[in-house]
Amino acid sequence: MYTGNTIKHRHREHRGDMMDKAYRQYFDAMPCYLTVQDPDLRIINANKRFQKDFGDYEGRYCFEVYKHRSEKCEVCPVERVLRDGQCHRSEETVRCLDGREVSVLVEATPIRDENGEIVAVMEMSTDITQIKRMQTQLRRSQERYRFLFEEVPCYISVQNPDLRIIEANRAFREDFGNHVGSRCYEIYKHRTEECYPCPVQETFQDGKPHTREEVVTSNRGEHINVLVTTAPIRDAQGRILSVMEMSANITQVRQLESQLTSLGLMISSVSHGLKGLLTGLAGGIYFLNTGLKKDDSERIDRGLATVQRNVDRIRSMVTDILYYAKKRELNWETVSAKEIAGEACNLMESRAKEYDVKIEIEVKTKSVEFEADIQAIRSMLVNLVENSIDACRLDEKSEDRKVSLTVQDSPGHVEFEVADNGIGMDQETVEKAFTLFFSSKGTEGTGLGLYIANRIANSHGGSIELQSEPGIGTKFTVKLPRKRPPRKRVNNSHNRNGGL
Repeated sequence: MYTGNTIKHRHREHRGDMMDKAYRQYFDAMPCYLTVQDPDLRIINANKRFQKDFGDYEGRYCFEVYKHRSEKCEVCPVERVLRDGQCHRSEETVRCLDGREVSVLVEATPIRDENGEIVAVMEMSTDITQIKRMQTQLRRSQERYRFLFEEVPCYISVQNPDLRIIEANRAFREDFGNHVGSRCYEIYKHRTEECYPCPVQETFQDGKPHTREEVVTSNRGEHINVLVTTAPIRDAQGRILSVMEMSANITQVRQLESQLTSLGLMISSVSHGLKGLLTGLAGGIYFLNTGLKKDDSERIDRGLATVQRNVDRIRSMVTDILYYAKKRELNWETVSAKEIAGEACNLMESRAKEYDVKIEIEVKTKSVEFEADIQAIRSMLVNLVENSIDACRLDEKSEDRKVSLTVQDSPGHVEFEVADNGIGMDQETVEKAFTLFFSSKGTEGTGLGLYIANRIANSHGGSIELQSEPGIGTKFTVKLPRKRPPRKRVNNSHNRNGGL
């Protein structure tokens, strides 16, 4: 017969066997590789998944089974556990029986006896091959996108809601500098306040792309025409975190458009001007022919004067066109301000007499000499005097038509003042006076004279100031330095025609 104690003991043994079987089932069912290793790194137990992929393990070292090597690994998480009693983790690559390489996340934890001594180490290796593959693909994708971001041939910046640049590509850094943390308008426009309207702000507000054309300034001081396009960058919840701004350099396109527009305007302007001049020539020839037939000297003189006047105008037009279209370097020499002013007035004397305009010249200094291109300065003064004569001609009410050319000096400069008492200009005409192809004379003018005069003054380091009042008259004040200015670096984006 069994005693009560015996029955209880056997019951505990049975329950222990049941628990061992249950834990073994749990051990084998774990979706990872489980091993138990002794202090010599020999595998003393392993789950079924391990046995399936790595085969027989009894008495073999872990590095033999996992790595197919004859010596232990340089960094071994099991050995570290045996050394300090802590849990350790590492990433490893192991090789299965069929030769497959598997990336695993290894976690090693100590197994202790009743006295707390480490008697073995359990190593759990989770297959992370798919995760590693995805990480590799992600890294390669990031590298490709980073390459595209860096090498795309436009300026790209990423801006936060404060318009601070948080990232920029290579093209941006090369032309504007590495200014991460600065506000876009400080870098692009060199200004202290936000631009309005701002396409980046518009994208932050409505979440839509916006396109706009802007002119920005590089770190070399060059003005660049750009076509700006913005796009929102959102988080997983769809909230806009930042805005990407892409700016394509369209400077050359705008220069070509400007040149083609200028060419078209010049052809149109010259065509109208020549048409009028040819009509005038035809009229002069008609008077000559009829005067010769009738032996009418007055009619002949009138025809000759008309022909001469129109020939002079054609010559002046051709000169202006050449100055506009032809690249010409300045021929610097020492020039007498008095003499060149006298030459300009003499050249325009006949035209002034034709319209009963009196030309006066006044030199307010004994001798003024300066460095300049004599041909260019003469052309500039002739254009200004001719403009004043035409202003007097168009004023039909005035009987005392007068144009004055005054020469005076100022510290380091020489000044030419051309004044008339002609029809004058309103404010809008004054603002447009030096604009290419703008003329207040209709078909009689090409719109080149004042533009070229201003360009000549600028090329000499000087300027022209214009004052005018309708019905009162106009005054041009040309201020030129006496000494040749230092050679300036030419910006091709602005001085497209070169020379003068």
